[in-house]
Amino acid sequence: MKNSYDVVVVGAGPAGSMAARYAARQGVSVLMLEKDRDVGYPVRCGEAVSKAGIEEFIESDPKFIASTINNFAFVAPDDTLVNLPLPEPGYILERRIFDYELAKSAAAEGAVILTRAYVNGLIIENDAVKGVKYEYEGEQHEVRAKVVVAADGVESRVGRWAGLKTYVDFRDMECCTQITAANIDVSQDTCYFYFGEEYAPQGYFWIFPKGDNTANIGLGVSGMIGRKRSAKSFLDHFMEKNYPEAPVLTRIAGGVPSVVTLDKISAPGIILVGDAARQVNPLSGGGIASGMIGGSIGGRIAGETIKLNKPDHLLTYDKAWHDRLGKRHETFDRIKDGIYNFSDEKFNSIASAVVKIPENERTLGKVFRSALLKNPSLLLDVAKVFI
Repeated sequence: MKNSYDVVVVGAGPAGSMAARYAARQGVSVLMLEKDRDVGYPVRCGEAVSKAGIEEFIESDPKFIASTINNFAFVAPDDTLVNLPLPEPGYILERRIFDYELAKSAAAEGAVILTRAYVNGLIIENDAVKGVKYEYEGEQHEVRAKVVVAADGVESRVGRWAGLKTYVDFRDMECCTQITAANIDVSQDTCYFYFGEEYAPQGYFWIFPKGDNTANIGLGVSGMIGRKRSAKSFLDHFMEKNYPEAPVLTRIAGGVPSVVTLDKISAPGIILVGDAARQVNPLSGGGIASGMIGGSIGGRIAGETIKLNKPDHLLTYDKAWHDRLGKRHETFDRIKDGIYNFSDEKFNSIASAVVKIPENERTLGKVFRSALLKNPSLLLDVAKVFI
């Protein structure tokens, strides 16, 4: 290993791999450090993504696609099911394979990858980040860099060490848990979303099929709900009621920052991408595609910064992200706040109204317009993103 690189990326998830790839593509030297033994493991994700969301960066490949999704099913508290055909296909991924392929695409551009490298500090000189400290095979190392990219997930410490304010209020941190279970008899081309007090108050419950009658089944609830009752208890109740004999293959839990991007995601010598920057869609909690977008923007700007030899160019990253997706996420956050505290009766009335629309005319936009009919300001936000 060299003791200096132009760019050091901390974390080899989708955002980190795209940052490494787009920086290396410009001919600068890149090192990506991953704390775990394997890229893509452990999987802490619902694994749902749109086709367009991944094909901006990698060609769809059956080896990392567990199922193709053509429908969105909204299940109300009274069990009314509203099926909505999707305007374009979506996928449920095999993240272990998908993340591997993204990391390989970074390596193909020239990035060096080191796993089991635990970053435990930064090199800071004259108030600027100049590299990282890490442990590898029981020994402490340092590697200097002109740019450090923090892609170390929702629990990111790297940005905090650099003085960036990475704190998220617990009320904006979704408490999530998920199992992958077998013998789940649902349509394999449909994602199911359940709403209401029984399933996931101030959040939603999901079933994402993965082929062969296996599925990711989980939920996310607000931090306020999570303080009173665990997400796991909602999941256990659902499984006991609906699939009491289903074998559970995996179980995961964690927090998802369903909030707008951090106020500041760059500082001298460092940028934050993906979950570390809070680039998750606040409405859906999805972060794969948006993390890849954030990583690609960050990697491109990191490479430009080095090639131009203009350190301040790195600070343009905040605006570039905001212009591409950050502003849109602010709109999604307002919509989320508008529907957060809907009663079961409200969800039932929405389902009752939408189910009357012919299936081939149903859209997510019409669902949200029905939900927010008495809130004109939020209807304008819905129009911005769905029309």
